[in-house]
Amino acid sequence: MEFDNRITRLLGIEVPVVQAPMGWIARSQLASSVSNAGALGIIETSSGELDNIREEIIKMRDLTDKPFGVNIAQAFVRDPNIVQFVIDQGVKFVTTSAGNPERFTDELKSAGLTVFHVVPSLSAALKAVECGVDGLVVEGGEGGGFKNPRDVSTMVLLPLVRSQVDVPIIAAGGFIDGATMAAAFALGAEAVQMGTRMVSSLESPVHENWKNSIVNAAETDTVFLNRAHSPALRALRTEKTSRLEFETETNAMTEFGTALDLYFGGDMEASIALTGQVCGRIDAVRPVAEIIAEVRHEFFQVIGELSEQYR
Repeated sequence: MEFDNRITRLLGIEVPVVQAPMGWIARSQLASSVSNAGALGIIETSSGELDNIREEIIKMRDLTDKPFGVNIAQAFVRDPNIVQFVIDQGVKFVTTSAGNPERFTDELKSAGLTVFHVVPSLSAALKAVECGVDGLVVEGGEGGGFKNPRDVSTMVLLPLVRSQVDVPIIAAGGFIDGATMAAAFALGAEAVQMGTRMVSSLESPVHENWKNSIVNAAETDTVFLNRAHSPALRALRTEKTSRLEFETETNAMTEFGTALDLYFGGDMEASIALTGQVCGRIDAVRPVAEIIAEVRHEFFQVIGELSEQYR
């Protein structure tokens, strides 16, 4: 069986799985593996290293002839020419996040790009649709990374947003396999985004210490930081993040430390390992192609069995 919905047609992909745009991680090594597996790789900009990002996009075109996209993380990219930078790279799909959809949507769409905006709430979703985005990434609070301090779970947020908007939705937060993707589709999504599963994949560039920490983690081994500040973060439980978990005076972003020493040096206390609750369901480091193929197979198996059982 084949996927055929608004998102697969809009993005030109075979499997409606999108890789999350994680800073320093979502570069050509990982993103090309995702695209080559029939899903959609995304190149990050949240690192702010636009010269390096330009080179990564060039590498992408050497590594894959499949579609891929770029993310603009508004709160972290200070370059006032970021939109023109993305347009100049010749990509056709962009997600915007961590900011106001009014800021870039018109300019991106005028250049012919397809634009999805990441939203953590119904009000944010309605605003993005009003701004003319082509679709939404609806992100629940169980996902890793930067969050709204007033977090809402995917199970609540996704069907709520779907009940109020007609645009295509990519569901994010808690997705790892075909069964969870089937659940997302039942609630109104037409694709899912995976972050933690991709961080821990074989092709992920991060240090083995982070991958192994995800594999060994329980479902309770993440912490939600910065509820009294912004942005909030969901991260892997370490000595550093456990100390910060119930802090209300200290902004965790001031203790983010040296990210690259954690990401690529393996020092799990050097920074904050942004990780979702789904870490508790990951039991091995596996190749991206294997992950995507299994998601595809299991999705159709699950919906087929449900159809037989409840017809």
